[in-house]
Amino acid sequence: MVKEICQELILSQEVLEEVCDCLQEEINKGLAKDSNPEATIKCFPTYVRELPNGKEHGRFLALDLGGTNFRVLLIQLGDKCTMDSRIYAVPQPIMVGPGDGLFGHIADCLASFIKERNLGDELLPLGFTFSFPCKQEGLTKARLAHWTKGFKCEGVEGRDVVELLKKALAKRGDVKIKICAVLNDTTGTLMSCAWKNSNCRIGLIVGTGTNACYMEKLEKVELWDGATDEPNQVVINTEWGAFGDNGCLDFVRTEYDDNIDRESINPGKQLFEKMISGMYMGEIARQVLVRLVSEGLLFGGYTSDFLLEKGSFFTKYISEIESDKAGDFNNCRAILEELGFNDATDTDCANVRHVCECTSRRAAFLAAAGVSVLLNRINEESVSVAVDGSVYRFHPHFHNLMVKQISQLIKPGIKFDLMLSEDGSGRGAALVAAVASRSSMR
Repeated sequence: MVKEICQELILSQEVLEEVCDCLQEEINKGLAKDSNPEATIKCFPTYVRELPNGKEHGRFLALDLGGTNFRVLLIQLGDKCTMDSRIYAVPQPIMVGPGDGLFGHIADCLASFIKERNLGDELLPLGFTFSFPCKQEGLTKARLAHWTKGFKCEGVEGRDVVELLKKALAKRGDVKIKICAVLNDTTGTLMSCAWKNSNCRIGLIVGTGTNACYMEKLEKVELWDGATDEPNQVVINTEWGAFGDNGCLDFVRTEYDDNIDRESINPGKQLFEKMISGMYMGEIARQVLVRLVSEGLLFGGYTSDFLLEKGSFFTKYISEIESDKAGDFNNCRAILEELGFNDATDTDCANVRHVCECTSRRAAFLAAAGVSVLLNRINEESVSVAVDGSVYRFHPHFHNLMVKQISQLIKPGIKFDLMLSEDGSGRGAALVAAVASRSSMR
């Protein structure tokens, strides 16, 4: 019975191939001028057309905003890359308050970082990683399409976030910074890996959210309104978290996905992301566990107040439970005790683990389907995929699950590898700024 209830989380090869076909169609809609306004996958050109060549050098600042914390980094590029960084919190009232408050807070933290390091006299180039869906209109111009990840600041959607940051810095009047580029964390992830690996063409994030970018030929980007000189390519920020928002993924979605979507702050939006990312994975597992308990299939039908509480089963629990060796339930028991289950049997633990495995395997296979579509589009003999994000980084099997599934979905003859990206949103931002500085000097 437990396996039957989990069955709808298990995706067959045929279903995954259908997901790939849907995604291919949606990306084509996103890249075409006529269909883009209605497309759910927006496929924003990033205006990043060159990848690093490994020879970038100099001092750069990077600002990385993509969640409940943001970082300011001072990065020295050369033979090696050295970084000095500081993390600042974004308090909840600022996340949902007026936009001026958010950018004022960022400007204050930037000023404090610069002052602490005595950088006041130097005009430093800055790369700004802003990991929310944006319509990019140039390398230093990006309008926020809509907030995600719990942010709801008023007066920002539809506006240029670089302009808002410049305005907040100008209001202070004591910070010398030249913003050279605004980018998404996926672009940063791609750039960071490409600095060391010239085969890198795709950036993927599987963390709090999920998104991917890839290098596309200009002739396939009807939306392109920039120069058409060499290189004849541009990095496309797919914003694939919104895949399925038009109903095309309903054949994959379950009652648990429906519940999560209904209770979220953005119902009907980011449906692909809600099946994959760390923000929701633990909650999907919790909902399955609650159902198993209610049907008397787990813990003898006994539940706890903790388990019934929304958000109480963290995504990190899935990684920890799946890190237990076969037949050993040490992590699982410790987590269940935290949730108020002190007498879980081995069968209970095995069933909890099965729920976790089904949830994470589905996420990995859906992410793999997405990457396969991009590899098939690029259609080069050997491509590296830069990957970052807490789910990919910390889940014990996510990498292997993805590799296994991608191998079954790509065209014969394409070789690929998944590379863990080192600090894409930090070093990657500095590299975009460095490549932009290099291009502007020509």
